[in-house]
Amino acid sequence: MFVIGIDTATPVTSVAVGSEAGALASIAVRNDRAHAELLIPMVREALDHAGLGGSDLSGIAVGTGPGLFTGLRVGVSSAKALAQAWGLPMVAVPSLDVLAFACRHAGRLVCAAIDGRRGELFTAMYRPVPGPDGVEPAGGPRVARPDDLARELAEAGEPVLVCGDGALLHAETLGDAGGSVELAGADHAAPSAEALLQIALPRLARGEVTAPLEVSPIYLRRPDVDPNAERRLAAERAAAGVRA
Repeated sequence: MFVIGIDTATPVTSVAVGSEAGALASIAVRNDRAHAELLIPMVREALDHAGLGGSDLSGIAVGTGPGLFTGLRVGVSSAKALAQAWGLPMVAVPSLDVLAFACRHAGRLVCAAIDGRRGELFTAMYRPVPGPDGVEPAGGPRVARPDDLARELAEAGEPVLVCGDGALLHAETLGDAGGSVELAGADHAAPSAEALLQIALPRLARGEVTAPLEVSPIYLRRPDVDPNAERRLAAERAAAGVRA
């Protein structure tokens, strides 16, 4: 099975195409003001590099957030439009799950933290587990202030690895949580579309899919709505001409 994965919950737009054998193409670009302009050309480039078209795919995986409103809306809306155009099922995965999955071999509690702006974090806790899912939820998702999260991590009573761009942005505050708290590096700052594929492929094989119209972004607070986002996104899709 070939699947394309898309995540735009953070300033990084991430796209990957692959199968059970691994990724055939992977692209990640950081530009939090250009998700709509970047995404569809990146999808086209990834498919071309993999030598595939939409008709060759078995499904579309998308990171559903939580995350920055405009980018998240672009990613989920585009993935839904492509799935409908190509007649494909979708595997919707929270972006915090994708972050934590990439740290599943840490051998400790994992805290995924995405920068939510406004001095807040979108965060959730996970425990590594054997099997294809890699991690299981242990609390959240929720909105938290960095100092509150640091205090909770200090009181957890066990080693914790904190990953995501929120960990990097608030490294000093979270670092004050004590020696049992470790911060992951920049390579774990954004949800990876390759990790998303690894999560999605077993779920697709098990039939754990969602109809495109039922996929929705995860918003943990009232979004800052950009009324022009949908119009820009529709125009970009029409101009890009992603092949079926």
